[in-house]
Formats: sequence, C-alpha cells, structure tokens
Amino acid sequence: MSQAQQSGFIGHLIELRNRVMKALLSVLVIFIALVYFANDIYSYVAAPLIASLPESSTMIATDVTAPFFAPFKLTLFVALFAAIPMILHQLWSFIAPGLYQHEKRMLIPVLFSSIVLFYAGIAFCYFVVLPIVLGFFTSVGPQEMTLSPDISSYLSFTLKLFFAFGVAFEIPVAIMLLCWSGATSVQSLKEKRPYMVVGSFVVAMFLTPPDVLSQTLLAIPMLILFELGLLLAKLYTKESEQQES
Repeated sequence: MSQAQQSGFIGHLIELRNRVMKALLSVLVIFIALVYFANDIYSYVAAPLIASLPESSTMIATDVTAPFFAPFKLTLFVALFAAIPMILHQLWSFIAPGLYQHEKRMLIPVLFSSIVLFYAGIAFCYFVVLPIVLGFFTSVGPQEMTLSPDISSYLSFTLKLFFAFGVAFEIPVAIMLLCWSGATSVQSLKEKRPYMVVGSFVVAMFLTPPDVLSQTLLAIPMLILFELGLLLAKLYTKESEQQES
C-alpha cells in the first residue's frame, strides 16, 4: 500500500469514527431530553396492556430495581429509535462522496423511505398488533387465574415486536436496492413467491415472541410489503435506466 493510499485509508477511518461519535451523541442528547419523562413513556407503551387487563389486575415488578430500570431502558430505546434519522444522515454523509450524481438522486428517496417505513412498522405494531395480541392473551386461560404481568417481561415483549415490525417494514426498500444494484430482478423475485410465503412465516417465527398470533400478524404484512416492493422496484429500475441513458 502506497503512502497516499495509506493516508486516504486512515482519513476514511477518522471520518467514520467522527460519524459514529456524532450518531452516538445524537442518541445521548435525545435520551437526556427524555429521561425525565421515563415513567410517562413507559405508561404510554403499557397502555395497550392496561386496557386489556381485567379490572382487578395490575402490572407488577418482581425485581426490586425493575421500577427504575424498566422505564430507563425503554427511554434509551426510544432515544435510539428517535435518533435513526440522524444516524442514517451520518451514514449517508459518509458514503455520499463516493457516489455518482445520478446514484445520489436515486438513493435519497430510498433513505427517506426507509425512515418512514421503520416508524410505520412501529406504529402498526403499537396501534394494531399489540391491542389484538394482548386482548387475545388476556382473555384466555382459567377464570381462577389472576393475571399480573411483570413490567420487565412486558418491556422485553414489546421491544421485540417493535424491532421486528420496524425491520420487516423495510422489505420494499430492500427489494428496491437489490433490483437496482443488479443483485436480482423483479421477474426472478416473482418466480420465488412460494418461497417468500414460507420464508415470511419462518422469519416471523424468529423475530416475534413464540406465539402463532403475533407471528401471523407479522408474516401477512411482510407478504403485502413484498408485493409493494416488487411494484416499486419495477418503477424504480425503469427510472434509473432512463436517467443513465
């Protein structure tokens, strides 16, 4: 490696470090701004469960430190989710200098779409999936049973679902990028539809808690998003070819 190449490589590493530090700093700033409202944030996230519990039931904490650490942990994840636009902006600023102008014009909408879809996945999980799943599980079981969910267990359950749906809603973006880069084609993906049906349920099985209802509620949107991704990829690749020609 020549002296110039070594200097360029070190410069890229320094810039990458600076971008990572800025991304982490954005998470820290948002977390500090939100930590005062940690209990309110937890109450908001726990609202679907509270609404599904019988009148005599309440949430409990089986660990002495859970009333402090559960809202604290949730606020940290909320800060991370809220900082995603800034994190992606830092990633874009790092890779953008190496892209051609037409590539930048094509990828900026993809970057924006990925942010919107991630938040849409979390919103879909909170407003649609959680009420259905929690309503079902709190309505079944022996009548003699007193349901008192642990706050830490509920937090782990919801964070898994939020992350799963946020990532799953990125399917259209992933398909667009794969087709645009030439790694695959729309026609090839159409031929693999039967495998996608099976694959969606397998992926949902690993991403969601071990119950059939939440797995199905994730797999079905994944299949719909797959079809949407095929449609957008077809339009996106045509537009890319027209701009390059």
